[in-house]
This record gives sequence, structure tokens and C-alpha cells, in this order.
Amino acid sequence: MKNGFTLIELLVVVLIIGILASIAVPQYQKAVERSRAVQAITLLKSVGQAYESHHLATGTWANSFDELAANIPWTGNTKFLSFEKDTRSNGKWSLGIENSGGYTILRVGKIEGKYKGAEFHITFVTPTSGILQNPIMVCSERKSNANFVFDANLPQGAYCEKIIQGTYRGEDTWTRSYKLP
Repeated sequence: MKNGFTLIELLVVVLIIGILASIAVPQYQKAVERSRAVQAITLLKSVGQAYESHHLATGTWANSFDELAANIPWTGNTKFLSFEKDTRSNGKWSLGIENSGGYTILRVGKIEGKYKGAEFHITFVTPTSGILQNPIMVCSERKSNANFVFDANLPQGAYCEKIIQGTYRGEDTWTRSYKLP
């Protein structure tokens, strides 16, 4: 009697490995994407704290990242939105500051990759009293009005809901927004 495997046994093993790989690879890709998002969120939170500190120290709202006491390692200038006052980018993400009347938005948006057009932003409402009111951070999938728009072929929530595990908040003309967990 010969020792060895039959062709059927080898095919079954290859099939099982294929099935396991088809499950593991997407989960690995989600974990990698989530890790990159956490890095971007961490930078955004740091810049947001520096923005609040700048206002407390000077009584004015910053229009530039150079005014903030924040370490921003990105040196590129690719804008996520064309009307941002200041921008820093790293080839994959763009960090921007937008001031408009009674609010400021600090935004970090994906400018490359499968989920290009996804963003995280903190909105600071600055009423006439000058007091910061409840800055909140959300995840959005940008539908229009940006240099980088979320892929319309991807299902709604493909990034903010499936990768980041946010909860759908609503949408407007420009974005679908999700509350972060």
C-alpha cells in the first residue's frame, strides 16, 4: 500500500484554504483601513484641541495651522475642499481648516484609495458670544462639492458604517453623516 494523498484530498484542502482566505483577507483589509482612520482621527483630535487652546489663549479663531501649537507631520498641500483656508496633506489624507461666519470645521479627508471622499470633521460653532459650543466629530461620505467625492459605486455607509462602525445621522446635498461610536 502506498502512502500519500489522493487528488481529491488535495483539492479539498485547497478549497478549504481558499474559503478561509476569502473570509480572512477582507477582514484584514477592514482592520488595516480602520487603523489608518484611527491615525487620522487622532491627528484631527490633536489639532482640534490646539484650535480650542489657541482661542482660549488669544481670544481669536485660527485661520492657519501655523497659528496652532500642534505637531502636524504632513507637509503636502492637496486640498480636500477647494475653499479651505489652510491645508496639510500626506498623499492619502488631507487636513483642512474651513472658517465661514459662525463656524469652523476642521476636516481630515481621504484623497486616495478605495474610500476616497470619506472624511472626519469637527465642527466648532462660534456664536457672537465667542464661546465654543459643543464641538462634535462625525464621519461623512462626501457626495459632492469637494475635490474628492466618495465612489458612487460603493454602497451607502461602506466606509463610515462598515469600516468605522458609525451610526447613520442623515444627509444633505453634500454628505451622508454618521455619528462615531
